[in-house]
Amino acid sequence: MSETPPNTLQHRFDGPDDAPVLVIGPSLGTTWHMWDRQMPELSKHWRVFRYDLPGHGGAPAHPAASVTDLADRLLATLDSLGVQRFGYAGCSIGAAVGADLALRHPHRVACLALVASSPRFGTADEFRQRGVVVRTNGLEPIARTSPERWFTPGFAAAQPAIVEWAVQMVRTTDPGCYISFCEALAAFDIRAQLPRIGVPTLVLVGAEDKVTGPAEARTLVAGIPDARLALVPGASHLAPVEQPGAVTDLLLMHFSSSWQDTLASFPVPPAPTAPFTPVTPVAEIAPAALPDSVPAGRNERYDLGMKVRREVLGDAHVDAATAASDDFTDDFQDLVTRYAWGEIWSREGLDRRSRSCVALTAVVCSGHLESLGRHVRAALRNGLTPAEIKEVLLQTAVYCGVPAADSAFAVAQSVIREETTPPA
Repeated sequence: MSETPPNTLQHRFDGPDDAPVLVIGPSLGTTWHMWDRQMPELSKHWRVFRYDLPGHGGAPAHPAASVTDLADRLLATLDSLGVQRFGYAGCSIGAAVGADLALRHPHRVACLALVASSPRFGTADEFRQRGVVVRTNGLEPIARTSPERWFTPGFAAAQPAIVEWAVQMVRTTDPGCYISFCEALAAFDIRAQLPRIGVPTLVLVGAEDKVTGPAEARTLVAGIPDARLALVPGASHLAPVEQPGAVTDLLLMHFSSSWQDTLASFPVPPAPTAPFTPVTPVAEIAPAALPDSVPAGRNERYDLGMKVRREVLGDAHVDAATAASDDFTDDFQDLVTRYAWGEIWSREGLDRRSRSCVALTAVVCSGHLESLGRHVRAALRNGLTPAEIKEVLLQTAVYCGVPAADSAFAVAQSVIREETTPPA
């Protein structure tokens, strides 16, 4: 396989050269092989294009800054191959890529299947902390716990070889790329944009998925105008691996019946043995929750500042600070957001790692140790390792005094242990 340019993706084709193209995207920590058991049937009817995420499956380790960046690389790859219009199915972050393409390039996507997906994957804090854990401990803790996130307990116990294969996929992933995709998922939020997805969409979810479960799937179905829900019993997050027959049948039926404008140009696959019946949720589907609107009168500097403030300090801290604000402190919170975060932290002269070094030193020097904890957390999110934070605090011992550094080490030690301890 030739070297993959940085702006394209490692890929492969299966199926007839003259068939319409069906693009299939993987989940974070997996490779295109997670779809192997769908290939015998799908490749009979479509030219199936599978890709690996950067740093996965031996693909070159060119980290992507966002889901949009990843989607742009996929389009660049397809453009280089002369593929203009395609169907798309993706799992987890692969589904996020498909949703992004349907929003920004609707003329390219004929129909869509979102597997184990969500309009917002957990919270930004959760993914940024996962990045901190990987940066500190490597991918081994994530690899060891992946089977319990991906499979039901019964499947994991009965299929040890598949479990070991899954663990090895994570172990062989490039840590830097994995961290970059954690950041991409932390920033991904299309809740307000769901009504703009105008292509026929199948939302497929494992009934026992604890990562992006039925509740998230119902939010997608509620927000996307032409969407239907398929609930797969006995499956968790990697439903294509755990229940390959059911997932294959659902994809066959969806793409053969929904790809209306291209049906004439490719053979329609035979109906599966069991007729497809969309699963109707037992509870009423709630409207998709929308992000809070920005208060009137707040300018672009405030909006930028709030974005940076959340990225650096985390949603939990910022939410607590804003919730505690009242008429007496509102103006101060506005000042901090616009000036500290929208002006200073947003300047291009220093990267965030450097600004965290400065902030840690200044807080220790000024004796404001009550705020040191949140700046240590911010430093970890901004890419500093515990060893680098230690060096910063050693430097403060020389220039700010040993007593100040002694107290700072105690605070930092507690925060670092909390933030970098892998999940049990």
